[in-house]
Amino acid sequence: MSTAADPSSLAPAFIPLEANPELMTSLLHTLGLSRSLAIHDVYSLTEPSLLAFIPRPAHALLLVFPVSAAYESHRLAEDALQPEYEGKGPQEPVVWFPQTIRNACGLIGLLHAAANANAGDSSSIPGAIVEPGTDLDRLLAAAIPLPPAERARLLERDGALAAAHRGVAEQGDTTAPAATDDVDLHYVCFVKGRDGGLWEMDGRRKGPLRRGDLDASEDVLSEKALALGPLKFLERESADLRFSCVALAGSLD
Repeated sequence: MSTAADPSSLAPAFIPLEANPELMTSLLHTLGLSRSLAIHDVYSLTEPSLLAFIPRPAHALLLVFPVSAAYESHRLAEDALQPEYEGKGPQEPVVWFPQTIRNACGLIGLLHAAANANAGDSSSIPGAIVEPGTDLDRLLAAAIPLPPAERARLLERDGALAAAHRGVAEQGDTTAPAATDDVDLHYVCFVKGRDGGLWEMDGRRKGPLRRGDLDASEDVLSEKALALGPLKFLERESADLRFSCVALAGSLD
């Protein structure tokens, strides 16, 4: 796939991250996310009995899907109407990172999940569910005051982030593709912002996208959030059912 939003062929490249909850959890814990949280498989977005297996509140929902012509057409049309996002600082309703590293959409999705894990609590600061003094704590502290372009350069230069990602990406159940391979799967993250909104977080877009309002008691797996975000998203991709979902929520250990 090749679009104007993609990192150039000269950009740094990471091994694509497998949508494996155990590996994703390992990466987040290695970086410094609290071990009270974990990534869980989401087996259905419409069946309450299957959603009931996910601890609540759910802090983020990551959707993994193949990039299709329908998706690209919608993305380009919607982005044409959006200004370039320049948000920065702890007052942002969400913390957003643009993706300038090739094949790093899984990592960017996890960073969006971790950076906004407690954003639904407007009294807390971004990234507060992070162990002090860890690589993730250091990264978020450095990134939050910066505008998006400088955040992207920060990620490109972060050796600890690259090493943690590489160590996990090489452990997948399937043979890992090369970092420079073209991969058609992409990650989008949905989070609840500090403003009570449902936000779509995608580093290939011009910025975060606010999809609607949520009540104080609603999380990203609530009926309303699913209707506003991932279910509406998947309606446009109905011709291709190769998608999966994982959620960031409380650990079962």
